[in-house]
Amino acid sequence: MLLNTKYPMKKFLITGGAGFIGSHVVRRFVNTYPEYEIVNLDKLTYAGNLANLKDVEDKPNYRFVKADITDAAEMNALFEAEDFDAVIHLAAESHVDRSIADPTAFVMTNVIGTVNLLNAARAYWKGKYDSKRFYHVSTDEVYGALGETGMFTETTAYDPHSPYSASKASSDHFVRSYHDTYGLDVVISNCSNNYGSHHFPEKLIPLAINNIKNNQPVPVYGKGENVRDWLWVEDHARAIDVIFHKAKTGETYNIGGHNEWKNIDLINLLCRIMDEKLGRPAGTSAQLITYVTDRAGHDLRYAIDSTKLQQKLDWVPSLQFEEGLAKTVDWFLENEEWLKDVTSGNYQAYYDTQYQGR
Repeated sequence: MLLNTKYPMKKFLITGGAGFIGSHVVRRFVNTYPEYEIVNLDKLTYAGNLANLKDVEDKPNYRFVKADITDAAEMNALFEAEDFDAVIHLAAESHVDRSIADPTAFVMTNVIGTVNLLNAARAYWKGKYDSKRFYHVSTDEVYGALGETGMFTETTAYDPHSPYSASKASSDHFVRSYHDTYGLDVVISNCSNNYGSHHFPEKLIPLAINNIKNNQPVPVYGKGENVRDWLWVEDHARAIDVIFHKAKTGETYNIGGHNEWKNIDLINLLCRIMDEKLGRPAGTSAQLITYVTDRAGHDLRYAIDSTKLQQKLDWVPSLQFEEGLAKTVDWFLENEEWLKDVTSGNYQAYYDTQYQGR
């Protein structure tokens, strides 16, 4: 347990807590710190699924609030009513393809929404900045693309290439500016691609698992040569825990899994795992691979250097990719009802059936 003696915090606002990464962070904080009151704020867009948190929804230190961070008045009223001690901000539009189709939605949530939270924190924490903390969770995509060598460090210059990464880069700059200008206690982390349980099946790994299971084409952009560093989501949640409690104010930390894989190599590995798990002849799933037109502005390679996090805060990833991917496949195959509800859209009724009237 990583209790921080400098910050006698009791009430946490975690934004985007019904999403993929956010739900893992909420679960970790609820279960690890029973003395903390965790308030999960989520707008419940298509990627927000309260069924992700069924196992903690009745815990005495957990509450859910449906709200929209783009509504400044709503955020101000929430801060005034709740007197939060800390914010862990994960709420974001995060799918690159969707950002290409509708950049404005990403500006509203990722930029304006973040500024609204910062303004509310600045107003209601005034005079108490030393005992409050604003943690902003970001992405390695703000750094742009790498060639065949090199890694992103915390001092790498920002060079975003998609509307999504541009919106996250902007939000990072706003968070830092509120520290430099107003003295707000902030920390930022930039993570590599996450994978694991409860992942919405529009992203590469869960999409491929679902399609292979149902004998549908598995789309691969271009020639599949793009390289990503993959991080198990539970390792990410643990890193957020460590950074929140131990990082110095104003610091930035990169979180990576040290698992670089070309997309096509990842998909071939996943096909082999799926054939084994489903009892299919070797090579069956690989026949579903379908190459599609490459994404506009598709960055070639990302790679995170998390040396600072490992050396300063004693965090290391716990799983190598092959082990984590097998665990992820097992979870999706064992949770067919969850996947069925997500792909059908039935999950969006969970709030109405389980939370209305609470």
